[in-house]
Amino acid sequence: MPPFPTPLLAPPAWATASVESASNAAATPLLAARSDEQAVAIWLAEYADRPRTWAAYRKEAERFLLWLRELGLKLGTVKREDVLAYRAFLAAPPAHWTGPSRPRIHPDWRPLTGPLSAASQHQAQTILAGLYSYLNHAGFVSGNPFRLLRQKAPPTQRTQERFLSETAWQAVLECVATLPRETAREQAHAERALWLISLLYLTGARRSEVAGARMGDLFERKGLWWWAVQGKGGKIARIPCSEELMAACQRYRQSLGLPAQPAPGEDTPLLAQIPLRKAGPLLPLGDKGIYLVVRELFRRAAQRTDDPGICQQLKQATTHWLRHTAATHQLEAGVPLIVVSQNLRHSNLQTTRRYLHTEDEARHAASGVHSLRSRASDTDKEKPGD
Repeated sequence: MPPFPTPLLAPPAWATASVESASNAAATPLLAARSDEQAVAIWLAEYADRPRTWAAYRKEAERFLLWLRELGLKLGTVKREDVLAYRAFLAAPPAHWTGPSRPRIHPDWRPLTGPLSAASQHQAQTILAGLYSYLNHAGFVSGNPFRLLRQKAPPTQRTQERFLSETAWQAVLECVATLPRETAREQAHAERALWLISLLYLTGARRSEVAGARMGDLFERKGLWWWAVQGKGGKIARIPCSEELMAACQRYRQSLGLPAQPAPGEDTPLLAQIPLRKAGPLLPLGDKGIYLVVRELFRRAAQRTDDPGICQQLKQATTHWLRHTAATHQLEAGVPLIVVSQNLRHSNLQTTRRYLHTEDEARHAASGVHSLRSRASDTDKEKPGD
């Protein structure tokens, strides 16, 4: 199976590219681009201050460019029929386009791990529509074929279905507690896994927030520890760090040979790669690495359970499920709704309210009072003249 080409959109390679797009040879002065790759990279540069958004947009744009290249098309020649064909392609990609999740630089990397869900297809369409809108306004393309599609929102999965049940969560904790520790490297993996699970569960943080964080982002004020998080849109927020979380942090730091508490301005990654050499530098574990570590833990936990339902739940779970699990368990433990909402940095309280499963259970129980039999009994008790 031939490898896919090296990244088409790895900056700053676009700045020196010289391949000219046949359909866009007469680019207007609004966009100094001579190829599709250059034009897309300029669009991506608009999101340079939002790394998470940049990464998501780059993934979709590069995937689309690879598809166009395979068909011999250019951005400026795409018609509505091509957009429909691309959507069908995402729903059922050919085998040579799919493979296990790997780093982009891996020779066996593939653009897809499998067919995209309806929601993911819709997201890809929305991102590419934004790309074409930008290029159209810049005069690089003459229209936006994605805007011709009927805008139909995909069916959404209910948020409360994407959290770990108490049994599944206990299976994860038992898995982490029993990770192999026979070698120094295995011990390093086990300590990092314990710290990562503690961090994601006790704070409800997104994995992208963990990937970009440093130990110096943890700070003490009036005897209390906080985590200064840069979330969506570059917004800075403070998350309370419990004594349990700081104890987990201390254990992880000591496993790295660091002092027990973070120092102000400390540049050590909040979550580090396992160094190849014992005295090697501590490099941050990236967003993809965090995802793979958590997925591996879920896979191991699934193998340890005899319950088919729990096994299936763990096989489906992703890193983001821990955020939902954190919110659900906090609310079930009696943490006020407004506090959970603030900790998760939700802009709307109704977003947090979706994790109040006890409300659903109470409503279901109360609805049971209303029944055919009880109504008939009340009618029988009525007497003439009442």
